[in-house]
Amino acid sequence: MTTIIWVVLAIVAVGLYLSWTAGRLDRLHARIDAARAALDAQLLRRASVAQELATAGVLDPAASIVLYEAAHAARQAEPEQREVAESELSQALRAVFPEPGTLEEVREAPGGTAAIGELTQAVRRVPMARRFHNDAVRAARAVRTHRVVRWFRLAGHAPFPLAFEMDDVPPAPFTADGAGSH
Repeated sequence: MTTIIWVVLAIVAVGLYLSWTAGRLDRLHARIDAARAALDAQLLRRASVAQELATAGVLDPAASIVLYEAAHAARQAEPEQREVAESELSQALRAVFPEPGTLEEVREAPGGTAAIGELTQAVRRVPMARRFHNDAVRAARAVRTHRVVRWFRLAGHAPFPLAFEMDDVPPAPFTADGAGSH
């Protein structure tokens, strides 16, 4: 009789552990979904602000075209091409704003100060949102690599989480202690 009690307790303990692990994995996947939604929102905001700035008439025509095309491509990119399109937008922003002097020219135009302020916020939030997303992906991957998770298929049919890898280095004028938000 004592053996049966110990076996039942062991089964209950294993069941509780598996249930707790499955719940943890579910929470990590929910965290990834929330972080991905936040990242998508920040990327969309950055592309929208860049597109607005490109059409506002405060940049020279060549810079406007480069920025508009990169922002439009980022907004219209298919999911499998999104990382490349967002990286190209980052590169276009660095090409259009290579040094702080270019910001001053834009600020002097009507509406330029507000546009630069919005773009500065958008450009600075993208790396943070990407970092939060990729941290959530790393945590879920770490749990999913445990043998118990694989043996008991605790991840269910959830796709293996993928990090979002892109060039998110902001233009130099946007990184220097709030230089872009004057």
